[in-house]
Amino acid sequence: MIKVESGVVVRCLCHWQSDRRSAATVIAVHGLEGSTDSQYMLGIARHGLAAGMNVVLMNQRNCGGMDHCAPTLYNSDRSADVAAVARNVVERDEVSRFSLVGFSMGGNLVLKLAGEWGEDGPREFRSVAAVCPAVDLAASADALHEMANRIYEYYFLMQLFARFRRKVKLFPTEFDIARLRGVSTLREFDDRVTAYYCGFTGADDYYQRAAAANVIDRVAVPALIIHAANDPFIRLRDETRGKILANPHISFVETEDGGHCAFLGERNGNSDDDGRWAENQVIEFVKRTV
Repeated sequence: MIKVESGVVVRCLCHWQSDRRSAATVIAVHGLEGSTDSQYMLGIARHGLAAGMNVVLMNQRNCGGMDHCAPTLYNSDRSADVAAVARNVVERDEVSRFSLVGFSMGGNLVLKLAGEWGEDGPREFRSVAAVCPAVDLAASADALHEMANRIYEYYFLMQLFARFRRKVKLFPTEFDIARLRGVSTLREFDDRVTAYYCGFTGADDYYQRAAAANVIDRVAVPALIIHAANDPFIRLRDETRGKILANPHISFVETEDGGHCAFLGERNGNSDDDGRWAENQVIEFVKRTV
């Protein structure tokens, strides 16, 4: 358990090499309604450990069975939680260097933190990598509501509704189940629930303030962004794409296929090849930069 703010802890699964101080460390963050059990998180752990790295898999607040720990909700603005985890592993575990890795919503968080740190991040912070990062939150939330993507939106809403109902049962004086009435889109959920309970005036304010696109031009360490042209709902605005391409620290890889965090390749026949292309690319990048 790692404390991220007063009264709030997150659950991290820490996999250490025998000499954790000298080994490079990967701190990985999952996406919306994911956890440390998500397949891409397990893939990062396998590849990172095989490469001789420490791997810290971070559950965002509420996730990984932690709903009961605090009357707060996780959201795309909580880059400070990631910073708290990084600070903890540097100070308590004395790791010498680390890279941040994020998927989807987690990709937004790690890029947002890297941009906020700019040139003033911890000296141990060496690089950042993001797979299918949702850096333009409004555009991506609206894309989820397109007819072709409604099945994804329904899935997220089912998960978010279930989580919010758990929070209401656990903290009945803090949350009101009535706020779910009439909610049928992710944008409406973020407007009536996320924004309301997390200090934003509405969904538009939340999406604008929490988007890594605002600070991506300030990323000052080696960065890797992997994006699939056929991602069903992650959208990059032209302005954001321009910022990414103009930043000399960022390597931008856009593939034709890959969908959303599903970059699977052919296995080479070796027992240690799980076919998870993106996770392998991220670890190879970390090797070069950490």
